[in-house]
Amino acid sequence: MIKGILSGLKTYSQSFGLISKLGLWKYFAIPMFISVLTATVIGFTAYGLSDNLGHWIAQIWPWEWGAQGFDTIAQIFSALLILAIGLILYKHIIMALSAPFMSPVSEKIEAHVRGENHTHRDTSNTEQLIRGVRINVRNLCLELLITLPILLLNLIPLVGSIVATSLLFLTQSYYAGFGNMDYTLERHFKYRESIQFVKGHRGYAIGNGMVFMLFLLIPIVGIILVLPVSVTAATVQTITLLDKQKASGELAI
Repeated sequence: MIKGILSGLKTYSQSFGLISKLGLWKYFAIPMFISVLTATVIGFTAYGLSDNLGHWIAQIWPWEWGAQGFDTIAQIFSALLILAIGLILYKHIIMALSAPFMSPVSEKIEAHVRGENHTHRDTSNTEQLIRGVRINVRNLCLELLITLPILLLNLIPLVGSIVATSLLFLTQSYYAGFGNMDYTLERHFKYRESIQFVKGHRGYAIGNGMVFMLFLLIPIVGIILVLPVSVTAATVQTITLLDKQKASGELAI
């Protein structure tokens, strides 16, 4: 898995050059707008809810002694909860809604890398959107189920917070990489086959998703560039994995 993560990280070095070489920036205009709009809406919503949620959680403490300390803990926990859920929602919303725009871009990159058109499934924009929604709703539900128990680790002093942060980052990275890889996989596999493929290449998904998540730490620029750069890297990486499986006889594409 470590090898896959490092490979996923390394693939990003080609992204900017490949996007410029193929003239792909124009195709990212609408996904960039979707990203900025989604981040803005979720950001303002999270800001408005954070205090209310913290105070609501603090009400479960029935005693006066320690009430102030528990209120502080509740505020911190609610902030982390909203941040985690906000990032999860943002990620899956933009990936689902951008599918009709990202899939054609992925196809152009694949045609360039392989020197010919290897398209296997002629899907419409509507079909790509439906596929994107289906994949991301599935991943959203699973990610939330994993995230909520991890957040409880923050209640353990010091060590709990470090472990929880690490696990949350890896979890979010995996599902971000999953979504990025599926823009290529939808031309080669059906829904369940794509899921199995990504499961078999978890390290590569995590490596791609790590940079995706780190991009979001860059104010404004991060949410604008995160999709173009990460999808380009994921496409090159996924094509390489598909070709390796084809060469080994495990896959006919």
